Formats: sequence, C-alpha cells, structure tokens
Amino acid sequence: MNLLSTLVAFLVALTILIFIHELGHYLVARWCGVKVLRFSIGFGKTLFTRRVGPDQTEWAVSAIPLGGYVKMLDERETETPIDPRELPRAFTRQSLGKRALIVVAGPLANFLLAIALYWVIYVIGVQEPVPVIAPPAAESVAAQAGLLGGDRLQGVDGKAVRSWNEVRLRMLDGVIERRPIRFDVDRQGQVTSVELPTASLPAGEVEKDFLHTLGVDLATGKVSIASVAPASPAAHADLRVGDEIVDVDGRPIRRAAEFIDLIRSNPGRHLVLGVQRGDAVLSVPLTPEAQASDRPGEQGRTIGRIGAGLNNQVAMHVVSYGVGEAVVRSVAQTWDMSIFSLRMLGRMVTGDLSWRNLSGPVAIADYAGQSARIGWFAYVSFLALISISLGVLNLLPIPVLDGGHLVYYGLEALRGKPLSERFMLLTQKAGLAAIGALMVLALFNDITRLIG
Repeated sequence: MNLLSTLVAFLVALTILIFIHELGHYLVARWCGVKVLRFSIGFGKTLFTRRVGPDQTEWAVSAIPLGGYVKMLDERETETPIDPRELPRAFTRQSLGKRALIVVAGPLANFLLAIALYWVIYVIGVQEPVPVIAPPAAESVAAQAGLLGGDRLQGVDGKAVRSWNEVRLRMLDGVIERRPIRFDVDRQGQVTSVELPTASLPAGEVEKDFLHTLGVDLATGKVSIASVAPASPAAHADLRVGDEIVDVDGRPIRRAAEFIDLIRSNPGRHLVLGVQRGDAVLSVPLTPEAQASDRPGEQGRTIGRIGAGLNNQVAMHVVSYGVGEAVVRSVAQTWDMSIFSLRMLGRMVTGDLSWRNLSGPVAIADYAGQSARIGWFAYVSFLALISISLGVLNLLPIPVLDGGHLVYYGLEALRGKPLSERFMLLTQKAGLAAIGALMVLALFNDITRLIG
C-alpha cells in the first residue's frame, strides 16, 4: 500500500511541476505571437491527445512522465516549407528578446509556483513544533557549546525562527560550510547567544539527521500509547491507551522515533518496557511480532511490530502570517532556497561537497510518498522545494536546458548573428551527455541509499 501511495504522490507531483513549467513556455510564446503546435506532458507513446483553440494546438499526455515539451512553429524543425503567411509566427523569426523571454518563462513559472505554495502555507498556517531543545547528551557538541534543555531557539545566524523546521533550514548553510552557527535562545525569559561548532560533522556530506548528531534534539515530552490493535503483541502485553513509555530494557525513551526504531530492530526478541500508568511504574514484558517490511527499499527485511499507535506530546503552535507578510516571506523563502541549491551544486563541482548528496527520481519519489503520508502541508512544502530545484536546474548553462539556450542567445547578441548549426549540434550532444551522466550518478546514489 505504501508503494502505491508513493507512486501516486510522485506521479501527481511530476505532473503538476512539468505542467506548470511547460505552461510558462506556452503562455509567453502565445503572448509573443508564436504559433504553438504541441503541448506534451511526458515523452514516448501518446496516451491522450486533443486539439484545442484557433491554432488547433495538440495537447497530449505521453507514457514516460519524466518531462514534457512545448513544440512551436520552427523553420529548423520541419522539412516542408512553412506557409509564408505563418512565417512571422515562427519561433526563429522572433526577436532575440522574445526568444529569451519564452525560454526563461518555464523556470520562472516554477519559481512562481513555489511562491504561491509557500504563500498558501503561510496564510493558512500549520501546526509546527515549538523549537525547544531537549537536554543534550553530556559529551555532545551542543552540551559543550553551552546549550541547555528547555532553551527555546529564537534565531539562527541572525534570522528569526518560529518552528523546528525553520531551525533545520536556517542551519543548512552553516552545516555545509562547516562553520559555527549562532543560536539566539530564550533561557528562562532572557535572550542569550550560543555558537554551535559544526566541524565535527562528516566532511563532504550533509547528514540527514545532523541536528541529532550535534546533540540538538527537539524536546518531545511524553511518549504514550494512542491505540492498541486487537490480538496484537501490545494487546497481549496488556498495554493500554494512555500508558507512557518510560524505557525499553532500561534505555530511556525520549522520542517516539526511538521507540519505533527499537521495536522495528528487535523482531521476535523479548523486551521489557518501563511503563508509567497513573501513579504506578510497571515492567511490561513484550515480544515484537516479526513481519516483512512494506517500506520502499526494505523489501525482504524482517522488522518488529507490536500493533500500537503512539502519541508524542511535542509542544505545538500554529505558525501563520498575514496576507502581505506571507507574500514577502514566500518570495524570500523561494530566493533563499534557490541560492542554496546553486551553492550546493557549486560545492559539488569544486569538490567541497560529495556528489553522494545528489538525489535522483527514486529518492524524490520516496520523499513524495513520505510527505504525502505526513499531511497536506508537508506535501505542499515538498512540491514547492522540488519546483525550485526544477527551476534552478533548468537555468544551468548546459546546452539542451533552458539555461543553455539563454547562453546561445547571449553569444548571438555578442556576435550580432546566429550561431552555426554545427556548433549548436556539437554542444547539444555534449549537454545531453552531461545530463545523462548526472542522471546515472543520481540513480546510482538512490540505489546505494536503498541498499544501505
């Protein structure tokens, strides 16, 4: 079931992002007077087609959903002569400025979509964890830096934060650069600054759980039982709704994720749970049932399950903004994430960051499925982030991408005449090879992560 939901979430995301990108090209092309012959979502065999409008533009959906295109009237792409009356509407007959505007409209549409999605999230508001940290382990970087349990994070590197997700996003720059990160913390009503070193993190990689590695964990409160399935190991152990999980085999439980990981990694093993029930602390023997995992990438792995739902009583609050402030924040967020993506790519090129951080379609599909299962706000945030990545990727100066075409137009403006077809053909072959290599590398990284 998880695999199906992941696939659906991935295909919906791809369709939306590709449609918006190509719609940008299409609308600006029409606005510039260019005749559009075909608007396609996907490549390969056509699954659906319909002709619309005075130009009878063919709208199509094809079998391979990893892209799309807008085909315009173009003298270079037809062997039959174009009707002289239609020539002024050919893409190649447009001014350099119009051609550049049509090309840049696709990535621009992706950025505008991200702004719109962030705006919706900021205006509606979402329940977010209050950024209060748990007591850091004594030997952790956080403890040595002077962070204390109960500290409420108010700013990261001078930028205000209101939720745990914002804390993580604001820390990414410092984590990548391996420089100290300045926290502004509210400690019992007084604001103080703490510098958190990041040099101890593994070089060249961005750890998924770098906050935990540094000792900065969210204060989560109690982990308690929310539901118990009939005839499950939890039911046989007489676990009840409201029971607080204190420890497992003497190991303290501070987060629901810790308890879940312990259960999953101990199929068929006898465990003893420390349970707070009312005023009493009970020792509850429990043996997780061994089952085959249904998570993507875990096929064939045996995990433990007990048939119980959990509550993690994290302090939450609604993070929302007014209509006007939401616009400003949406634009700023889109800009920040665009620059961050470029810096990540730049550091990969220079070797300061490992290419293992590059993700491909399998990882993106996994993120799509996970975010969709979390809730609408997580999925919308995912869409906004991938839309930004798609916009940035298409603006890279690589032939066959939109950015490569913009480079062609820049060279054409400098020369005062179009580039030779031979030069464009050779560079486009090189561009295709580069894109192919990146795709193979990203897919290799995805497979490596799944195997790991």
